[in-house]
Amino acid sequence: MALHVPKPLGVSSMLKDGARLFSGLDEAVFRNISACKEFSTTLKTAYGPQGRNKMVINHLEKLFVTNDAATIIRELEVEHPAAKLMVLASQMQEQEMGDGTNWVIIFTGALLEAAEDLLRMGLTPTDVADGYQLAMNKALDVLPSLQCWEVTDPRDLTQVTKALRTAVMSKQYGNEDFLAKLVAQACVSILPEKTTFNVDNVRVCKILGSGIHKSEVVQGMVFRRTAEGTVTSKEKAKVAVYSCPFDITTTETKGTVLITNAGELANFSRGEENRMEDDVKALANAGVTVVVAGGKIGDLAQHYLNKYNIMAVRITSKWDLRRLCKTVGATILPKMICPTQEEIGLCDRVFIDEVGDTPVTIFRQEGAESRIATVVIRGSTENYMDDIERAVDDAVNTFKGLCRDGRCIAGAGSSEVELSRIIEQYGSQCPGLEQYAIKKFAEALRVFPKVLADNCGAPDQEVLSNLMAAHTEGKTNFGFDCEGEGAAVLDACEKEVFDLYLTKYWALKYAASAAIEILKVDQIIMAKRAGGPKARGMGPQDPDDD
Repeated sequence: MALHVPKPLGVSSMLKDGARLFSGLDEAVFRNISACKEFSTTLKTAYGPQGRNKMVINHLEKLFVTNDAATIIRELEVEHPAAKLMVLASQMQEQEMGDGTNWVIIFTGALLEAAEDLLRMGLTPTDVADGYQLAMNKALDVLPSLQCWEVTDPRDLTQVTKALRTAVMSKQYGNEDFLAKLVAQACVSILPEKTTFNVDNVRVCKILGSGIHKSEVVQGMVFRRTAEGTVTSKEKAKVAVYSCPFDITTTETKGTVLITNAGELANFSRGEENRMEDDVKALANAGVTVVVAGGKIGDLAQHYLNKYNIMAVRITSKWDLRRLCKTVGATILPKMICPTQEEIGLCDRVFIDEVGDTPVTIFRQEGAESRIATVVIRGSTENYMDDIERAVDDAVNTFKGLCRDGRCIAGAGSSEVELSRIIEQYGSQCPGLEQYAIKKFAEALRVFPKVLADNCGAPDQEVLSNLMAAHTEGKTNFGFDCEGEGAAVLDACEKEVFDLYLTKYWALKYAASAAIEILKVDQIIMAKRAGGPKARGMGPQDPDDD
């Protein structure tokens, strides 16, 4: 007799076997909040100038030692769907401003933690989400009034350095003055007249050895490789750039050559040699003095290039080839043909140099023509240089933001405390249940000075009460002093600790939107996972990996 197995009831009956469903406050909402709280707690300790580093080993066993939230998030494979929403919000912040990712994660976590208390008190998730929406709108309205300084001219080195200091300080505390000046020099020197600033035009070249204070800016491009032939330097160079190997050309179709005696073989070889010599001679006649190839430069080609005194450089990355073309104003040629005068690039000086014991090829553009600048970073270990590169990257992105809008607000947690104070007053005037959520939003903003104090080992509650007292007296730019003793506070504007207005604007918007999105989830339906290995190329590809 066959046993009768009853079918599952409810939603499970319409889904495939193995699908999971979580619904209601306990199973869905509180679960999501708990995962997001854990995630934000992980990154809290990496916030601010005294933030601790995380050691992340990714799936390829590459080691990262950094306090840069964007890198940590990218290398951690976050599985939880609600935490993924936080990750997406921080990635949007990274794409929009290139800085402030940790701010988004911490604030989203603080908002959800505050929401949990309200939900346990009996408010519905919709009430909380509506209150948060009102508070966010109010915060975005108030934010422009907190402006305390503005970069009036993005070509003024002193102003730009002042604005970039804080972005660098959060990653490289102690080296901020030197690095901010370095990045300001690189950015200002290539700022175009009409078009917008492109962050890709500031390159970074990391060379092991010496110390960070030996880092410098080079107008043009620097490659960590040496020239192929014997010619190692050219002044006022004319550059031809090929994306193909510079070698004896093979035919497009397969062909067979039948050779019956030694004389025919010698003629065949001589024909190839003559063809190669003609090609190189044509280049020399066109005035080309430097050849850059994207592939192998053959021995025979090298011989003729040396004979006609042409410098040969091989660059394997197609991205670097494109940037080099931008630097010298050349056109990439896909096959070995002689370039026209319009396709030839001009470079003031191409030469081989040695930095430490690393040979480098430098394409230097003097004067105002340079469209690309390279920051040569020196450091004692690869990991340390990677971290400096992230600080430089943040500073370059901040410069791009400055070109769009030069307004700055006071840093060191002062703008958050002031916003918190204003929103709390606004909440008191609101009727209905939303006022509780608005007050919790104000409370969540106070997490930043507390985190800064915690990471510096200062008493966080004391710091917060000192700041609240100062702000109540009308000292709107007072923030936490990470260099002072105990619960010290300072005037952030006077000490030149500035945050970019745009960075704060987008961070507030993305963090609050992510928290509201997570609160509005009432069911999680997870389909059964497909078997088999993971598909390749799931993550975003770094263009420089090519």
